Amino acid sequence: MKFSRQTTLRSQATVTGVGVHSGLPVNLTLGPAPVDAGFIFVRTGLDGCDREVQASAESVIATEFATVLGDRDGPLVSTAEHVLAALRGMGVDNAVIEVDGPEVPIMDGSAAAFVAAIDQAGIVTQQATRRFIQVLKPVQVRLGDSFGELRPHAAGFRAEVEIDFANAVIGRQSYALDLNPERFRREIARARTFGCMSDVARLWSAGFALGASFENSVVFDDTRLLNTEGLRYSDECARHKVLDVVGDLALAGLPLLGAYRAVRPGHKLNHAVLTALMADRSAFRVIEAETARRSSRGAEVGSGMVGGMVAPAYGPDVS
Repeated sequence: MKFSRQTTLRSQATVTGVGVHSGLPVNLTLGPAPVDAGFIFVRTGLDGCDREVQASAESVIATEFATVLGDRDGPLVSTAEHVLAALRGMGVDNAVIEVDGPEVPIMDGSAAAFVAAIDQAGIVTQQATRRFIQVLKPVQVRLGDSFGELRPHAAGFRAEVEIDFANAVIGRQSYALDLNPERFRREIARARTFGCMSDVARLWSAGFALGASFENSVVFDDTRLLNTEGLRYSDECARHKVLDVVGDLALAGLPLLGAYRAVRPGHKLNHAVLTALMADRSAFRVIEAETARRSSRGAEVGSGMVGGMVAPAYGPDVS
């Protein structure tokens, strides 16, 4: 796989849905961005004054029910993780994300609609070298019974997730992914958000999840799955947690060269591990594509081999 240049979208593409918490209609438009821009959210419809926020760890102001981005004036966009996962998972480096409401639309609870929008817009290469954040030493965070660790992994980005729910229908599941666009599309993008009916009822009573439904969430009670169409994967819950990881760690600002292992993860844990990494300047370095290519030689076999060497699994085939 070639991965030397940055990418953006060729044109714009729009999706329309509802906010999972507000239940209100919202439009989201993905579009091109210049080199080194990263992912920029533009909140429109605010009394004629658009506000921008960079998708970065520093912009996270809440992680309770979703990843919420904002600035010193308050929150701007909630539930950012699924569209960020789609962009990072499909190998896009720079994009503008316009949203005309307080939330990214939940769509069907997965990233599939955003992947389809990226396909519609198209991906193009730019005249700038792709850069990576390479993890140099392990960084660990423990929050209660949850644990997360980023460790060196020169072959690309790898996510290893284990969940363990008291709900017997969900139970214990695990999933590991060596990230590249093909595997993201096939294995992760269609995995939907999930929850237990008792939690949904509690959120409704607190004024949250007003847009949640069986059309955009996988819901369980104590003994069975309540969605009549069934699961998309037998381990869909673990796969969705990997989807959230890819989106939350996209807030690093650059693709990561490292492995993330998480036990009972959530947005709060993912953000805490990323924040811990960025706070320790000895734990990472920013490198360009050619350095990443050299670093990958001799690394353990990851998701792809090219001419006998392991290539970081990011992005479309670009020269």
